[in-house]
This record gives sequence, C-alpha cells and structure tokens, in this order.
Amino acid sequence: MADTIAAELRALGLEVSEDDAAGPAEAGAGNVLARLPGQRDEWVMFCAHIDTVPHKGQIEVVEADGVFRSAGDTILGADNKAAVAVFVELVARYAGADLPPPVGIELLLTVAEEQGLRGAKAFDTSLLRSRVGFVLDHATPVGEVIVTSPTQQSVRADFHGVEAHAGIRPEDGSNAIAAAAAAISRMELGRLDQETTANVGVIRGGTSGNVVAGHCEIVAEARSLDSGRAAEVAGSLSDACAWGASEHGCDADVRIEELFRGYRIPPSSPSLALAEAGLRSAGFEPQRTSTGGGSDANALVADGFDCVLLANGTTANHTADESVSAQNLDAMLEVCEGIVEAAASSG
Repeated sequence: MADTIAAELRALGLEVSEDDAAGPAEAGAGNVLARLPGQRDEWVMFCAHIDTVPHKGQIEVVEADGVFRSAGDTILGADNKAAVAVFVELVARYAGADLPPPVGIELLLTVAEEQGLRGAKAFDTSLLRSRVGFVLDHATPVGEVIVTSPTQQSVRADFHGVEAHAGIRPEDGSNAIAAAAAAISRMELGRLDQETTANVGVIRGGTSGNVVAGHCEIVAEARSLDSGRAAEVAGSLSDACAWGASEHGCDADVRIEELFRGYRIPPSSPSLALAEAGLRSAGFEPQRTSTGGGSDANALVADGFDCVLLANGTTANHTADESVSAQNLDAMLEVCEGIVEAAASSG
C-alpha cells in the first residue's frame, strides 16, 4: 500500500517521503508524508491510515446503486482507504489545475493504526509544515466533528496454574481457566457510566479437556473520557485478576498499558474552526460530538499538534457489512476543498 500510494502521488508531482516508523510500529512500511506546495507558504495537513483490520481472503469491491461494498465475507477496507482515496483525488485535482492550491497540502498516511496507533505514535510531528491537521477516520455521518476522545488502558493477564490429569489426580492441579473465570466474574464490565466502558475481549488457555489447565490468558480494556477514571478501572480489573488467581491457587502476571491518551479539543482550536468552516462550505452543519474510539488524532494531539477528527461517512467498519457511498466520498472531498479554501481565507 505504501509503495503504491507513494508512486501515484509522485506521478502527480508531489514530494513524497517515508519515515523510519516501520521498526517501532512493527509494520511493513513507514509512514508516508507527501506535499503539494500552494500559492502561499502556509500548509494544512490531512491524515488517514493505510492499514486495515486483519481479514481472510482477497477484498473484492462491488458498487451498486452508488454504494461500495465488499463482494464477499471480507471487510471493504473503507476504514480508512475511503479517506485515502479522497485525499489522492484532492491533490490530483489541484495538481491538474492551472493554479496550485491556495495553501500547501500535506498528506500524512500512517501505518499500524489498527494496532494501537503505532505508526502515528512513531511519527515526528516536527516534520510537518502545517500548524493544523484533519484526520478523516470516524465511521459516522459526514458533518460530525469529534471534539472528545477517550483514554484507553489495555489489561493483559496471564494466569499460571499447575497441570494435572483431570480424571485421575485433579486435586494435584491448579486450574488457570477457573482462576481467570473467577476474575472475570468479579469485574464490572460494559458501560460503567456515561464516559467509561470496560470489556474482556479474549480468553484462551488450556491444552485438553482431560488436563487441568496450567495456563490461561485474558485481554481486557478500560476506556474513559476521564483519563484518571480509565486508570482507576484498569486497576480494578487488575485487582480482580489477583483475587481470582489467589482463589484458585494460581499466580497472575498482569500488564497494564495505556494504548492512547484521550483529549478534549478546546473551542479556540484553529483546526476546529477550519473544519467547521469547511463543512459549512460543503453544505453541512457541523455537529460537535464525542467518541468511544481512538484514532491517529489521539497520538497527534498527545504530541502537541492541533488536529481534529472528522466523520467520513462510512458505515459498519471492521465487518463484512462495511460500506461507503459515492455521495459521501464526494461530500468528504468537498469538505477537504472547503478546509483548504478556508485556510487561505483565514490568513
């Protein structure tokens, strides 16, 4: 993906580079940064990621009644390639015009976003010439502007018990699966309050039905718009793991990691003002809202860069029902063009 997009952007006359994020991001490529100079030495940045969630089989895109979907059981990949396509079309239009864009355009195309924003975290924002940025990576109707995003804490626990024959000497064993199950039963999961959620998404362990399980792993998370609350809930999940292990004669190795830090975009943010101006110029009334998910905006904002996350009009991301309409692709393109024009007008 990185090589294909870089080649297409270079063919349009853009300056393209790839950073060294492949190593720290554990990705097959680095982040791609492309530039198209404008009439003025001012810049705006548009960001999307070029990876997708894992999928089996080749993605085949079909179009019917102006809507793009997957032809099979795979994802469509509109998360986030719909935004990538819009950005390539954006710079292609300006590159083929008589005049360059009114301000310079930077495209930041990141890797490993779906694996904890690793590409964006490894990106050096001091390389950007832009002072404002726009991430198009929220699967809701065009017009939504995400001004609040949560902190996510990952909780991974390994339960270590003692294996034994389940039918002959079960009393010699310590069941790690039972310890994990007891821990989960003690956890408060789901929506804990208006700003906070907790979940256990993975449990795996054991070797056979006739063996007392000597190992079990669970993967859980806590999210909250209040970073302190997210840490508090992650701590309670960890405490439950310690209790479950002790109840069943096992040990528990628990690791808590902050995958991304939440943010609240201030009303005075220049990127927020430009985003809303771009939306209005495209015929949309901006709707400020919050999200329970993370995006590259979390990593960029945490690094001190002023950017805002925008809805991209896709639906059912991460599933085989994922889709995006041509109308919404056109709308996103109009919004991006409106942002560029608004940036030039704002001086």
